[in-house]
Amino acid sequence: MSIGYSVEGATDRAFLEGLKRRWLPDARLIEGAFRGTSIRREIPKICRELNHKGANAFVFLTDANLQSWREIKQRESEHVPVEYRHMTVYGVADRNIECWLAADRDYLAQRLAISQNELDVDDPKGILERAMGITSYDRKEEEIATLVLNAPLRNWLKNSPSFDAFYKEARALGKQQNHAIPNEREQPQA
Repeated sequence: MSIGYSVEGATDRAFLEGLKRRWLPDARLIEGAFRGTSIRREIPKICRELNHKGANAFVFLTDANLQSWREIKQRESEHVPVEYRHMTVYGVADRNIECWLAADRDYLAQRLAISQNELDVDDPKGILERAMGITSYDRKEEEIATLVLNAPLRNWLKNSPSFDAFYKEARALGKQQNHAIPNEREQPQA
């Protein structure tokens, strides 16, 4: 399976790499253009690019920032050309991808060796970057991918409706393409 993707940045890319390793380790990731500001023009262009590169599934990840993730997902996914909608998963993180990473604060605090109270904020991005040592020169993508690979996603599904929606779409697309994504709700707690 070849999964084409378009994300907003390095943390999103690492997040997706961790999910790929966890769910479809034999799949190949194909990077499309990073997202910019002209969604109406960019999304169809990215779909055509990923199709041309041989992707048979597309994943878009974006941030809700301070808006409703449901509204952003609805509005932006409408720009996916009809011929690619059946092979596209559109994920919108509650505020940013770091919110998905912090959906299980206990796990993240243990992995980063910080207090769980430090993660009791609306936006954990700064705390995560500081604790992991993320800089503009070292985005810590391998560490983030490993964090996702080993996370108890069952807790993410319970604590983050936007991640749960993304997961449901990913499982449905995997099933449609005969690639089973594990049922994380039934996975034992770590």
